[in-house]
Amino acid sequence: MGTTVAVQVRDLHKTFGSIHAVDGVSFDVLQGEIFSLLGPNGAGKTTLISMLWCLLKPDSGDALVIGHSISIEPQLVKASIGVVPQEVALYGDLSARENLLFWGKMQDLRGIPLARRVDEVLEVIGLVDRQRDRVSTYSGGMKRRVNIAVALLHKPALVIMDEPTVGIDPQSRRSILDNVKQLRDQGMTVLYTTHYMEEAQELSDHVGIMDHGKLVAVGTQRELVASVGELDRIQLRLSELTEGLLKTWKTIEGIRDVTSEDGVVTVFATDSNRVLPRLFESAAAAGVRIVSVDVQEPNLEAVFLHLTGRALRD
Repeated sequence: MGTTVAVQVRDLHKTFGSIHAVDGVSFDVLQGEIFSLLGPNGAGKTTLISMLWCLLKPDSGDALVIGHSISIEPQLVKASIGVVPQEVALYGDLSARENLLFWGKMQDLRGIPLARRVDEVLEVIGLVDRQRDRVSTYSGGMKRRVNIAVALLHKPALVIMDEPTVGIDPQSRRSILDNVKQLRDQGMTVLYTTHYMEEAQELSDHVGIMDHGKLVAVGTQRELVASVGELDRIQLRLSELTEGLLKTWKTIEGIRDVTSEDGVVTVFATDSNRVLPRLFESAAAAGVRIVSVDVQEPNLEAVFLHLTGRALRD
């Protein structure tokens, strides 16, 4: 991942009647990263990215997508990006290959280069063996994978994916998440929307948290967690519990508190990776064996709850 900015969003606004769907949103997406917009349904994610792919015009503000203004150069923006919408946009009576050939021609691809590119994207989505079957016979997850392939045909600099795993089976979801990471590993920039915290945590280089049309926080997962002061929780079971050891642990740098209940010691620390070796060293010095360890790092659910006062799925 480099430091070149692929997308610059500056003070975008969009209203529908009395509803302020996008309210002064600004952020940057770096080239070659996965940037996830995380938020509940109705947060404004789809409205925001619909402006970025020039489906909707902003009321005010602007964005540069691969160096082109969405307000002044929408055709150049559209030529630079691939879009995976929430709804499947395929012809059920055609096979996956026929769909890809059709949409490739809509993107001015022809002949042998188009056929080769169709072969490549079918390989990416793992549907080479089903490419000649009608799309109407596919599962929902398989259709969404073909949707992704359509967006990749013209080798865009940026792919925008809007909730691509909603309503599909776990195996197809796993395949799509792996596809997204593969695209990033190949140098492509991905702007990804989701209301699944687990997806944002697994995929993202940076996360923007949206709620009620506003971008309430943006950063890496570690930065977001640190910004709200959440601590790692390390739960340990010991061969024996000694007050001396607990007192020693409380003095270790990076440990904020140590509690004990029902034979389980809980250590609250700023960084579990740095603290764990010290815990083991001091336990060994005291002749105490650590029987089990469970590390619970603060997650984006905790960040969202802290920032909005409600759980992500409320």
